[in-house]
Amino acid sequence: MHAAGLTVVRGPRTVLRGLGFTVPRGQITGLLGPSGCGKSTLMRAIVGTQAKVSGTLDVLGRPAGHPTLRTRVGYVTQSPSVYDDLTVRQNLDYFAAILDPGRAAAGRRRDDVTRAIADVDLTSHTDALAGNLSGGQRGRVSLAVALLGTPELLVLDEPTVGLDPVLRRDLWNLFHHLAATRGATLLVSSHVMDEAERCHRLLLMREGEILADDTPDALRTRTGADTVEAAFLHLVDEAVAAGRTKESAR
Repeated sequence: MHAAGLTVVRGPRTVLRGLGFTVPRGQITGLLGPSGCGKSTLMRAIVGTQAKVSGTLDVLGRPAGHPTLRTRVGYVTQSPSVYDDLTVRQNLDYFAAILDPGRAAAGRRRDDVTRAIADVDLTSHTDALAGNLSGGQRGRVSLAVALLGTPELLVLDEPTVGLDPVLRRDLWNLFHHLAATRGATLLVSSHVMDEAERCHRLLLMREGEILADDTPDALRTRTGADTVEAAFLHLVDEAVAAGRTKESAR
């Protein structure tokens, strides 16, 4: 994935300001920054659901939102996207039929659904109504939907928010498994800086801009910080100081 001059304007506000970055294939890239910095807007632009996008944004060799990317990209929003009155399997059966319609694909869909449920460790809840699940379990159903058809790119908007430490650990283990064994590319957003240490590469955002695009080790070395959080705060201070310098020079 590659972006250049990526800009999103919403009303009088510029939400994304000429972003340029690259997300390497087969790795986990963390998109980190405080709430309201533009992470969700960027993710919507990547999956092709964001309006008023300008600049260049190529996803898996195609322009973002291209019809051929429909089955190649999985997307998990912050709020679980499931039907409460359907069971876990019924939810996945429904979305699988949309992605891979037709009677001839019935066997393939059944296998995909079973695999996706197992991937998110919900096999014992297959016949449970989604509305009766915990918030964390409903989030995992949404993730299972995104895993249908073994997508090449997974775009996950704060998938671990509100989860207990054990579930967070298990999800990150799954993310690394998908990257290592299936060659999947993952873009995972978070505002929890300790999750940055679990990523191969990081995009650090603040106020609609990219502060850094590098590995965790390189960011720590560059800033002389012990943690990615400390490195992020150092970069924020640099950006603020640079902004003040520009203002005083006018």
